[in-house]
Amino acid sequence: MRSRLVTVCRVLSRVAAAVAATAAVSLALPAAPASAHGQLATSTPLTGTVVREPLTRLALYFTEKPAANAHFTITGPNGSRVDNGWSFGEPKRLDKPVTEYFMVNGVFEPRLYHTGFPAMVTVAHWPAKGRYTASYLSVASDGEAVRGDVTFDYQGPGTAAPAGWTAPTNGPEPALLALAEGDHSAATAAPATTTGAPVAGPTAPPADGGLPPWLLPAGVVLVVGAIVVVAARRKPAPGRPSGAARRPAGTTRRPGDAAGRKGGTSGKPARRGRR
Repeated sequence: MRSRLVTVCRVLSRVAAAVAATAAVSLALPAAPASAHGQLATSTPLTGTVVREPLTRLALYFTEKPAANAHFTITGPNGSRVDNGWSFGEPKRLDKPVTEYFMVNGVFEPRLYHTGFPAMVTVAHWPAKGRYTASYLSVASDGEAVRGDVTFDYQGPGTAAPAGWTAPTNGPEPALLALAEGDHSAATAAPATTTGAPVAGPTAPPADGGLPPWLLPAGVVLVVGAIVVVAARRKPAPGRPSGAARRPAGTTRRPGDAAGRKGGTSGKPARRGRR
């Protein structure tokens, strides 16, 4: 029994070592490139910069035209919104091309984008100096959500709000939220197409989520380890004698032994009496 437990422990140790080695090799491999499309390429102002003049609009440039129902907000230092709607702008050539990856026949292939498609977000006013955040939510041509923030520091003069203007409180449309969360059945209609739209970038194939690369080899190692453990339990422990081998040599009983011992315990024949 003890030798069997030792064998099982050794097998389990080897399985654990193999799984750990597989995970380590998988983590050491380079990660697959991101397959998201329609990402933010650049902006005016750039994130992390300081703005010293009261801009009337912010420009967010994407690698493809934003969805018609995309949602944009600009939040000031006190947490209130200062955005006042948005519109499409004229595409421009990017100073630095953006690389996006597409899954083709199970392999990620890079594509360069040299044109930025802008969303021009109107700024109603600049109430105070401090940190401002422009947030965006859209859906790319491959159905993936495009979301993020552009944060900058405003150190220019304060400006008054337009007459009768109130801070907006609206959120994204339900159809946009459904598409962004991957629930295409809940989206009642596709984004509308506007006239004069710029030439769209190449259509992206569906993103391949897949499984982690280490999961399959780790599963194979575990299955093999389980088979070895079961085989070790069924195999007799080495060096353990069988039922026949446990009987000491020379103890095989013969049919005449019982009769020969009737005369006494010494095994000698019984003595006959005198006539």
